[in-house]
Amino acid sequence: MKNNKLILMLALLLAASHTFAQSDTDFDSTQAKSDEMEQAGRNFMLKGDYANAVLVLNRGTALYPENIEIIKDLAMSYYLQKDNNNALKVIKPLVDRVDADDQAFQIAGDIYQALGMNKECEKLYNKGLQKFPTDGPLYNELGELLWNEQDDNSIKAWEAGIKADPSYSKDYYNAARYYYFSGDNVWTILYGETFINMEPSGNRTPEIKTDILEAYKKLFSVADITKNNKDQNAFVTAYLSVMNKESKFASLGITAESLTMIRTRFVLDWFQQYGTKFPFRLFDWQRQLTQQGMFDAYNQWIFATVQNLPAYQTWVNTHYDAYETFGTFQKGRIYKVPTGQYYK
Repeated sequence: MKNNKLILMLALLLAASHTFAQSDTDFDSTQAKSDEMEQAGRNFMLKGDYANAVLVLNRGTALYPENIEIIKDLAMSYYLQKDNNNALKVIKPLVDRVDADDQAFQIAGDIYQALGMNKECEKLYNKGLQKFPTDGPLYNELGELLWNEQDDNSIKAWEAGIKADPSYSKDYYNAARYYYFSGDNVWTILYGETFINMEPSGNRTPEIKTDILEAYKKLFSVADITKNNKDQNAFVTAYLSVMNKESKFASLGITAESLTMIRTRFVLDWFQQYGTKFPFRLFDWQRQLTQQGMFDAYNQWIFATVQNLPAYQTWVNTHYDAYETFGTFQKGRIYKVPTGQYYK
């Protein structure tokens, strides 16, 4: 993890501790003091005052050695101070404890990487995954470590994360990018579109939208797109056979408008032929938007925003009600993928 990821983790922990403090009035004075020190350390960390955070949290670990939150925060403070040797001394015993959580392994992994101990880090992530076999963030961290080492096993880690923790977004992002660079257009599209629905306002969403658009162009660059099934995957075979029926709409180019026609007809045909055999959250979402009259706005949001922004702004001006309706609907939903819908 980079510093911003640690800060995000800290902010979430801080919010949780506020909630706990407000909802529980019956804890004893020892617990109250422990929580007070933990809170003080986090407040210093959020302000960037890592020296004071270390001071408070060091005392906290001495007084309350069983409090893993204080230990994790101390390791994070040292890491953010770039004092990685002390960070390692703090976090290493914690990951051997029975009560170590997945965040302890994530923090330890970043410390190992900062020290250039990548082999030890890989072992650490695998150890963490033995303990937390459905933890999407750990699979993602392992995949990124392997990717940085130019190890193609990175995709195995991201795929395992998607299968085990299908509502964690980062594995989809990295898998989509991997498939984009390796020329697998189908999974670039499917994983990419899943990711942008999970993080519709994310910083990396425009990048993935562009990848999806380019993948569609490459997919339809041949007359018979069923030849794009490299590994003879049954789900991909079904996907390409249905999508191939709509190839005629790509004859004048791939645009937001042509993709809306292609994808609308795909949704109708898919659920007639394969909806029961291959339940898939993304296609359910597309059908829901089609049925509620928002699929055009959705496709404009994906494709026109990256292909021709002035044209998109013109579309918004002339379809403002549709734009507003979809935007409100999208903001009111959290996109999650159920387990068991894994076909790669």
